[in-house]
Amino acid sequence: MSIKKISFIIFLTLLPSPVLAFTDTQGYWGNDCIKILGERKLLTGYPDGSFRPNATVTRAEAAVLMLNAFPDASIKRNAVIFKDVPSNFWANKAITTAYQKGFFSGYPGGIFQPNQQIPRAQIIGVIAGGKNYNSVANPTQILQRYFDDAQQIPNYAQSSIAAGTINSIVVNYPNVKQLKPLQQVTRGEVAALMCRALNIYAVPPQYIAGVEVQPQEVRTLPGKLDTIPTFNSNSPELVNTDGILLSTFSPDGKQVKDAHLNYAFQGRFDVFSHHIVRAENSSQNRTVYQGIIVHNPGNEPATLQVLNAASYLSREAPFIDLPDMVDNSQGTVYAGPGSRTMSDVLRGVKQGIFPEKLVIEPGKTAILANLPISVQAPSSNGRTVMMRLSSDRPIFMANLAMSSQTPPTVTAWEKLLNTGSLAGKRDPIPTPLDPPREPTVFSRVAGVSEGTRWEANITDNASVNNLTLPQPGRSISYPLGTVHLITLSTGQIQSAKMLKRYADTAYFAHSNYGVEYNLTLPLFNSSSQARNVTVSVQTPVKDEGGTDRLLFLKPPVEQVFFRGTVRVRYRDNKGSEQTRYVHLVQRRGQPGDALVNLQLAPGEKRQVQVDFLYPPDSTPPQVLTVKTEG
Repeated sequence: MSIKKISFIIFLTLLPSPVLAFTDTQGYWGNDCIKILGERKLLTGYPDGSFRPNATVTRAEAAVLMLNAFPDASIKRNAVIFKDVPSNFWANKAITTAYQKGFFSGYPGGIFQPNQQIPRAQIIGVIAGGKNYNSVANPTQILQRYFDDAQQIPNYAQSSIAAGTINSIVVNYPNVKQLKPLQQVTRGEVAALMCRALNIYAVPPQYIAGVEVQPQEVRTLPGKLDTIPTFNSNSPELVNTDGILLSTFSPDGKQVKDAHLNYAFQGRFDVFSHHIVRAENSSQNRTVYQGIIVHNPGNEPATLQVLNAASYLSREAPFIDLPDMVDNSQGTVYAGPGSRTMSDVLRGVKQGIFPEKLVIEPGKTAILANLPISVQAPSSNGRTVMMRLSSDRPIFMANLAMSSQTPPTVTAWEKLLNTGSLAGKRDPIPTPLDPPREPTVFSRVAGVSEGTRWEANITDNASVNNLTLPQPGRSISYPLGTVHLITLSTGQIQSAKMLKRYADTAYFAHSNYGVEYNLTLPLFNSSSQARNVTVSVQTPVKDEGGTDRLLFLKPPVEQVFFRGTVRVRYRDNKGSEQTRYVHLVQRRGQPGDALVNLQLAPGEKRQVQVDFLYPPDSTPPQVLTVKTEG
């Protein structure tokens, strides 16, 4: 048996690697990536301490690589016996399993060709397939935008490579525009692809297809979340059975005790809810009512004040196509129910469908909202709810789903609460976050989260009340909505912690849907010359490679990562106070246009206020960026 095969047997069985710092990779462009993969025991070297990054990889070796990169991939088909893979072949089990999981297929005649050197097009397609990316339209045209040699990509690999490319896993060294699809892949190149697929941010970004590196200082966002609780109901996102979406009632007297989190609200708190109902055929046409009920467990009446509240349904299409930036001074611009609801609450709206206040008698339950979600096949319909509430006494709350032709009564809701179980379809179970693992499933939120508002006075440091403008041509960025594993190298996690949660739902309120950000920028021109400065919201690519850069995408992609209204308040260049509402649509990796463009005289200080509620159907992270244009 060859040394190369021995090394991959070690890799397959995940035995401890005798060498983590390989002797021959120090000057290699992908050294950092190879080192991390070695430390995580995702690859091994040779007995002499080398890694041999320029050695080629066979199909058998690639099968082993895929199993270690994606150990939790599901079985998709029955095993087959390949004529050229005998039972005693060193990678027999790996090849069989990789075939069952859909990573590899065989060749006509029932052969696998395990010792065939694998070309770059094939391994990129295999790894992209392992990530289960959505299929793309017009892959040929997409690939031509990225690669000078796109015409060489075999037809069988075009769709998967296009999907992998727009998701930023394709790495080309030394020329990022040269894919070299027919060239045999090397061990170092496979390592780089694995790092990108596993969100290990160790590949030099100038070699990642479609990525543009912008020198940009990234600082942690000052301030913190408040401690006001939120009734946070977002799991299951897709509701296909009647039942309990979220209950903070006491489990006493309830048939399914695990469905009740036993948390009483008193004083200020928020409600956020976002759920979808779908009908795939006419037999599933129905109206599902979303009932939000309140219970007073005390001996005196409880008064629940509704301070702000809004709720909207999606229409014929989930989202409306909008330009990147649209004036929304009248509150009539929205991309979907999430952005529309957050826009209303940002303005302090309370819709008429909600009461001014609700008085709940001792020991009684009352309906706060009966909200229909109707669907006609084939379609989906989603509803977003956002409320700011205050109760003078402890109360329990529940969010319930019931198919009904008429609004359910409080008696019907109580029966479902007392006898029902959690509504389905349950979302994927989240991945434990300690220690971090890839791939990570964050899942969706159902429980009580802590925090409704993040206030920040963004200054040079805590001892001054100025934010000094960066040097001309330079930028300072502050991350927004950071989550575990995605902090833009700041280490700052802004996700609200969960005070109560169901065991199969998210550990944190990732994305902080419905949380209001109030960001104050006391801009100060310390120079002796007038400066033009812009303030913008941007959506960089996820990256943990350093706080001296941000990564954006060029050419742009279609994946929308932010849809929502932002309020900006400032004194303009004519000295007039301005309050503007602007609806933003930003795609993954989009730098974004300026929200505010000001000219500051030497020594001048001017304050800019940026406010928004983080909208549903958005994906973090974003950044707030201050740039001195000149």
